[in-house]
Amino acid sequence: MNSLALRRSRRLALAGVGLYALLPRIHSDSASDVVDVDTGIAFPRSVRVPSQFKSTPLELVGVGVRTVSFLGIHVYSIAFYADLSSPSLAIPLSMSPDDKIEQIVRNSACLLRIVPTRSTSYTHLRDAFLRALQGRLALGQKNGTLSQEDALAVAAPMRSLKTVFPNSPLAKHASLDLYVPAPVPGQPRPLIFRDLGAVQNSWVATELLLYYFAGNGASPAVCLKSTVARLETFEA
Repeated sequence: MNSLALRRSRRLALAGVGLYALLPRIHSDSASDVVDVDTGIAFPRSVRVPSQFKSTPLELVGVGVRTVSFLGIHVYSIAFYADLSSPSLAIPLSMSPDDKIEQIVRNSACLLRIVPTRSTSYTHLRDAFLRALQGRLALGQKNGTLSQEDALAVAAPMRSLKTVFPNSPLAKHASLDLYVPAPVPGQPRPLIFRDLGAVQNSWVATELLLYYFAGNGASPAVCLKSTVARLETFEA
């Protein structure tokens, strides 16, 4: 694709996004940090998104590390933040941690912060996001939670996601924030990549977040262990 076509494609991907298109840098609201013991990377205990999103500070719920191969090579640390004070949450103490995670992701504002442990590229992360979504798509079709019509409907947003990322490096210990605002009835839920752009599709937004809490093998669920520990005694 030539540069002119790429610019046109990116404009189409961002059409209708409005204020969601480019998210300004997200601010830390906390003086102390939580350190991922596997990588030494620190995360603030809470973050605050720009005021136009009308969001309260998002609390740090869990951290984890992405690994690859049987050697367990660390690729990036990741932190999961959420608005645990959202009135949309209805979470009894007796609910399982897995169900609590799904309730939070589907009903409140959430943010994932990804910090690579070594230099990488935006296109490398883009390809990883697409593989994750393709896996969730196949799983949804297999277990019957995603119809053929729904699967066809997410094809265009997934193609749009490809145009959001520049062909440039992402430095070691730089951060990439993925922000998903709380759902608004009758409107698609955007998945916002800070400073880059957004994709307007509720399935893409929620399923990419949920991906980070599922999986086994050499690259298991990234945030699951610490998030489960945090939510075992949580109710809302």
